[in-house]
Amino acid sequence: MAEHLHHMGWMPANFRAQPTDENKSSDMTDTATVDQELDITSEVCPMTFVRTRLALDRMRPGQVLLVRLRGEEPLQNVPRTAREQGHEVVSLETDAEGVATLLLRRGGGS
Repeated sequence: MAEHLHHMGWMPANFRAQPTDENKSSDMTDTATVDQELDITSEVCPMTFVRTRLALDRMRPGQVLLVRLRGEEPLQNVPRTAREQGHEVVSLETDAEGVATLLLRRGGGS
């Protein structure tokens, strides 16, 4: 589906949302199994949430998306908009380099 969306101009060529084969070993993933990962550290709003939403839309309710992001605007907007659309913010941590790791559990809605 990602290739289809890319060819239609809906998704950048460098889009990466990959299913994970195993749990990542970190404190954040101890509370939730990560089903997919998305790195949007090089993106700016509004593409940060557009890419997050596309990844969430491809997931089943209850699955967990790990999102890596950078910058104040995405750090405020992505979790807020995900909550507004019925998804759960499981955790949010920012490392010393300013990269935030956000865990989102897909809600039952769209």
